[in-house]
Amino acid sequence: MRGWRRADGRKGIRNVLLVAYLVECAHHVARAIAERHDDGDVQLIGFPGCYPNDYAQAMMERLCCHPNVGAVLLVSLGCESFARRRLLEVVRASGRPAELLVIQEAGGTRSSIARGRAWVAGTLPVLAAQATVPLAPEELVIGTICGGSDGTSGLTANPAIGRAFDRLIAAGAAGIFEETGELIGCEGHMASRAATPELAAEIVACVDKAARYYTTLGHGSFAVGNADGGLTTQEEKSMGAYAKSGASPIVGLLKPGDQPPGGGLYLLDVVPDGEVRFGFPNIADNAEIVELIACGAHVILFSTGRGSVVGSAISPVIKVCANPDTFRRLPEDMDIDAGRILEGRADLDTVGAEIAALVTAVAGGTRTCSEALGHQEFILTYKSFTPAGPACLPGR
Repeated sequence: MRGWRRADGRKGIRNVLLVAYLVECAHHVARAIAERHDDGDVQLIGFPGCYPNDYAQAMMERLCCHPNVGAVLLVSLGCESFARRRLLEVVRASGRPAELLVIQEAGGTRSSIARGRAWVAGTLPVLAAQATVPLAPEELVIGTICGGSDGTSGLTANPAIGRAFDRLIAAGAAGIFEETGELIGCEGHMASRAATPELAAEIVACVDKAARYYTTLGHGSFAVGNADGGLTTQEEKSMGAYAKSGASPIVGLLKPGDQPPGGGLYLLDVVPDGEVRFGFPNIADNAEIVELIACGAHVILFSTGRGSVVGSAISPVIKVCANPDTFRRLPEDMDIDAGRILEGRADLDTVGAEIAALVTAVAGGTRTCSEALGHQEFILTYKSFTPAGPACLPGR
């Protein structure tokens, strides 16, 4: 494998140019700048809100400085509350080419689009000329999520991803699993795998927080589609979500934007701290994908039984299909057919090895199905977190 070395020592498996809007009012201009490029070299992300939020600011800083990102064009309307100059300084300090386009100062829509396209056109050759360096397995960060789950997810794709995680972590990589709102009832199992008693207590506390949060909202992380697909209870769904973590010891608890300090298995706490202020913690699967990417994930393993087709900006998404019937209906959107396990055509170890091998191939440049189809979904909303305490990363 080879990657692009960044100034902070991390290496990227992609070298994309981001066009990032800093308020919804700048979304159209940013999209018009990015949309002429259908090869994945230029991608669009953004934050829609107008009033400030520390979480959104930190997330945009982490995303714009992700190792898969080579350059950034920030697109601002001009009167939003986002700290655009601060973000520009952070990106430039990372060694990446970066520019700020303020629509109200650039003459409006047409002239802003023209200026943005000119900057992109002048920067892409700079990225294309950058040399790659060797990339070792222990330098990879892999995230995992499930979406569009059904009764097959916990039997095939999720545990197969767990086997892949065990392989990749044994090779020195960092693996991040999340969905604490879907892990309610599994906190004891996770605590028993924690590296220290203090970390075990933090894991239990973060799942208890998720249970309180969803109780206040009056709705858990269980969709109509889950029931239609054969899942019967939140507990059943939780066990499937838990299976994605594999069997490795849990060495840390992260919050969105925290970087794993080394290899090993980490749990990502995605439920906000404090009182319920901003509604449901993640209004779509891509919000969780974005948080995994903000933690440095180079690639995302996405388990689906019903057949979610989404990808993501910044980091490739590998679809692991749990249901063989779904795979036959949506073959162009799925990378791995874990449903073979149900039909006796493969076992968990075989599919786990296949997933791990595909992670390595994607890190080496192979495009996933969602990349080939042009999927670059992205969503970022408001949240609030307090910093993780020292017990969350024991020995670091």
